[in-house]
Amino acid sequence: MKPPCMVVVKYILPSIRAMVARSLVEDYNMKPIKVASKMDISPAAITQYMKGIRGVKEIMELEKSEKVRESIEGILEELFKENVDEMKVLEKLCEACKIIQKEKIL
Repeated sequence: MKPPCMVVVKYILPSIRAMVARSLVEDYNMKPIKVASKMDISPAAITQYMKGIRGVKEIMELEKSEKVRESIEGILEELFKENVDEMKVLEKLCEACKIIQKEKIL
């Protein structure tokens, strides 16, 4: 049996990143290079998230939960700020993972 954090890193984190990246580009009209910088990931990863190459497996399951969507909206709001508070982003990410575990989404 894998510990929850291993499952998060392999399945949930890429899907959350894909949802966040896509929303920042499409809904918040941010340039992919700026999204990559704010998320502290490579521009190539953003391209893969946008093309649906990376992180798409669990998105449909995650989007079914209103609480997960609200948590991801919190991540988006933090990342959209000019000066990103990384601790708040991490708190929101942990909140999303706790919701996913509590609701037994995966």
